[in-house]
Amino acid sequence: MSDFVIEEGLPYPLGAHWSGKGTNFAVFSANATKVEVCLFEENRETHRFELPEYTDQVFHGYIAGVGPGTFYGYRVYGPYQPDAGHRFNPNKLLLDPYARAHAGSLNWNPAVFGYKMETGDDTTFDERDSAPFMPKCVVVDPDFDWQAEAARQNVHWDETIVYETHVKGFTKKPPDVPENLRGTYAGFAAPQLIDHLTSLGVTSVELLPVHSFVNDDRLLKKSLVNYWGYNTIGFFAPDPRYASDVPNSLREFKEMVSKLHGAGLEVILDVVYNHTAEGNELGPTLSFKGIDNASYYRLLPDRRRYYINDTGTGNTVNLSHPRVIQMVMDSLRYWAGHMHIDGFRFDLGTILAREVYGFDEQSGFLKAMDQDPLLSTVKLIAEPWDCGPGGYQVGGFPPGWAEWNDKYRDTVRDYWRGEASPSALATRLLGSGDIFNRWGGRRSWASVNFITAHDGFTLNDWASYDDKHNEANGEGNHDGNSSNRSWNCGVEGPTDDQEIIALRERQKRNMLATLLLSQGTPMLLGGDEFGRTQQGNNNAYCQDSDISWFDWGMGEEAQKLLAFTKRVIQLRRDYPILRRSRFLTGAHDAQLDIRDVVWVNANGGEMTNGDWDSNWLKCFGVVLDGRARKTAIPRHGEDDSVLIILNSYEGPVNFKLPHTSAGLCWSLLLDTNVADGTSNTRFDFDSPYKVPGRSLQLFVGGGAGVALPTQWLSLPVARMERSEIRGFTANTVLDCASLHPGYEGIISSAPPPPNRDRAGGA
Repeated sequence: MSDFVIEEGLPYPLGAHWSGKGTNFAVFSANATKVEVCLFEENRETHRFELPEYTDQVFHGYIAGVGPGTFYGYRVYGPYQPDAGHRFNPNKLLLDPYARAHAGSLNWNPAVFGYKMETGDDTTFDERDSAPFMPKCVVVDPDFDWQAEAARQNVHWDETIVYETHVKGFTKKPPDVPENLRGTYAGFAAPQLIDHLTSLGVTSVELLPVHSFVNDDRLLKKSLVNYWGYNTIGFFAPDPRYASDVPNSLREFKEMVSKLHGAGLEVILDVVYNHTAEGNELGPTLSFKGIDNASYYRLLPDRRRYYINDTGTGNTVNLSHPRVIQMVMDSLRYWAGHMHIDGFRFDLGTILAREVYGFDEQSGFLKAMDQDPLLSTVKLIAEPWDCGPGGYQVGGFPPGWAEWNDKYRDTVRDYWRGEASPSALATRLLGSGDIFNRWGGRRSWASVNFITAHDGFTLNDWASYDDKHNEANGEGNHDGNSSNRSWNCGVEGPTDDQEIIALRERQKRNMLATLLLSQGTPMLLGGDEFGRTQQGNNNAYCQDSDISWFDWGMGEEAQKLLAFTKRVIQLRRDYPILRRSRFLTGAHDAQLDIRDVVWVNANGGEMTNGDWDSNWLKCFGVVLDGRARKTAIPRHGEDDSVLIILNSYEGPVNFKLPHTSAGLCWSLLLDTNVADGTSNTRFDFDSPYKVPGRSLQLFVGGGAGVALPTQWLSLPVARMERSEIRGFTANTVLDCASLHPGYEGIISSAPPPPNRDRAGGA
């Protein structure tokens, strides 16, 4: 290694890039005076080179002989003037913002702080060397044979079902995965776990953060860790803690992606570009703070010693700076292009669209994303809020983006615990057009519907606990949200009461069915498909333990719930009217003389203004017309029409099934009052159906027309040939024929009832 020779190199690309004979190093800093690259062997610094050139605010140099596997870091010189926003300290080894791999972990020693940490005064200057306590960057060989990978699936948004999960939690305890692979990328790619995902029917796996991150010192002191990973320090490096083969963590991650793609599954990453692990002025100096604090972070304009904290984590990444936007864009392109990632979910996404004056749907970042030829083709999902002023922006992102819809979560939870009316739920069932149908051309898939997520109760715990139980977090149960819109069904936590257990299981089925039968993009929290519990902990961010790990030893109830979930997902696939990308509104389509949605009450008639305004009405239905146009072209759809009945009342309700021109009967496909949801029952139109308390039913009536109460039919019935019955499934035709021998179908045309300006209308 004594033969290393340094040359000028190039200012691009940023980071450390191996040429086959040596490595080019390039790092941006607008305010530094000198940058050194340090090479290491077994945590011992062996060489130090000053980067010789400075071009367009980029320090750069090429070192012949440095190849893959070399550990390195930077030392950056410049003014230490906290009041001016500068915190340069060459005694601190710094991670390369563009490093493709990290090795080792952070040892929380006072030396990793740029100031004398013991004093609590960040204006002091610390001269201790932090290198022995820092993780190191690794020069990588970028080559990987993707030839064996199946072609990307390019799952259309209207077919997408997102499965949110954690690499370690999902893979830590399955008994049929080898011990050495549990908790790792390689374990996630195990055939048994991929089979679980594909048999479930989800299309897209959304992984909690896998960018290299740091464990908080305060958590380590309590024998806890930052389990979720929302504490990023490296935007280009997969975290090595999830690798079974740490020196080859990059390759292992790629192999995982390749195998998931081979099974037809998309991979979406939860990414955290809104803040870093360096915290506020009292935080450590690990990378960005020591490279160019004034450029990378938003600082208070009149007191540049301090950080703007719109994230609630101590600092906010400055996406108003062109080089910082470049870093984020380069990172996203790297993961989408080189790592073959299919989409991104942006944590605290509002931050990314902030300018100095606040949130802007035409911010520099959003404009850059919109025009990027690669990133404009992948799935983009925003968590559309932060804790800064004007931070709640659900519905505020531009066309092309999908957004987490917490209004959906809250309303569905409230409805099934008897606290929300049908009028509140109706628009949520139709993709929340009141929120997302305000931009030209946005689609219903823009609403990412969820009932649970990593942050909060699991579905099982939503039905089992009234209150959070976060004692294991060591914060006196003061952390986490106290407003969970949950209901324990009469007993807090586990119980042997069979009636309560049955009610909880039915409530879980109600929630899952509502999620998967709603318009929009459903997101399922991993483990909810079989009733995973976190023992009432609604903030398990620090629990790398049985609280967070999936228990794959499913009992009878878990297996039944899993079967139910699979059935509902399959129904969503089988009946396209349940996942239209075009917003369904209930408005009259004059060109086709139909309405895509009709809301019905228990009498079988259309919901009236009095019904919508009623505080006592708990049971209602909705018919989705399979003939509704799928595009702007005035052409009938050819899908089956469906009837969904939802009853949040505790007792049964006699419901008159509405008449429809889709056939001569309704076929009941799903009933949440049945453990696995299965049903194969047929009912004549206008016949009474006793809807069990707190339950949901899905009926199909075929694809020949919209469901309309009999009194709305005004034109003569005309016969048509069986071959003309568009959209019927074979089973539907046979079922109806068995009830009515000689049936060939009926069709009718009728004017719609008066327009409404209530839910489901405008």
